[in-house]
Amino acid sequence: MMSEGRGITVAKSRLVKVPKASELVAANLRRRIITGELGSGDLLPSEVVLMQEFGVSRPTLREAFRILESESIITVQRGARGGGRVLQPDGAVAARYMGILLQYQGVPLSDLYQARTEVEVSAVGMIGSGRRKTAIRELETKLAEGQEFLSEEDEERFAEFSVAFHLAVVEAAGSATLSLLGGMLFEIIDAHNKIFVATHDVGLPVNRVAMRAYTKLVSLLADGNTEGAQRHWRRHLGNVERYMVGDTDSTLVEVLS
Repeated sequence: MMSEGRGITVAKSRLVKVPKASELVAANLRRRIITGELGSGDLLPSEVVLMQEFGVSRPTLREAFRILESESIITVQRGARGGGRVLQPDGAVAARYMGILLQYQGVPLSDLYQARTEVEVSAVGMIGSGRRKTAIRELETKLAEGQEFLSEEDEERFAEFSVAFHLAVVEAAGSATLSLLGGMLFEIIDAHNKIFVATHDVGLPVNRVAMRAYTKLVSLLADGNTEGAQRHWRRHLGNVERYMVGDTDSTLVEVLS
């Protein structure tokens, strides 16, 4: 690329990263896995076969295997009868990586809870606008499960139900991408919930308030009041953030370390 200024022509160079042979091999195998050509549990072809196919050395092939292992999409058994086996992609792995990245950046819990609010409120809007009656019935069924834990005064199980209900709201929107993002957020929030419940006296009144909020959300959606449902849910999630996080500047390190 050339740029000119004051009659002088200056050449601007850009370094282009050439993929290593191991990265190209890993990309090829990764594509086979995500397209379903290689399914979960399948054995990869032997090292000898893959070395011949790609025209690479054994060290290069094993480096490609290490790349895919680090992504948790294959597992490699060492030894004479070893080899690579395909793993089903796991959303929890992505959540852990996201948690590590947020830890490294020193992100406070409040930031995570605010992002969760935007995801959930958007999901509520999608449920309402799509008139997803089946999804609403599924949320009603979920409520009945929570009522059982509430009546048993089982705080730990109600906390688990609470995370599951919020995730169910996101999944009810019918967006695979939104569900994946929500799942990643809730993996971290669940870790915070467990610490919070173990170190605070949450008590039955708090859980009852939460259940009333869940019930009202489903009722508003069932009535077709999408805007009201979104307002209600944003207000509820704001209250949750204030209760769970408060005015502290706690970071995710304190939750996930």
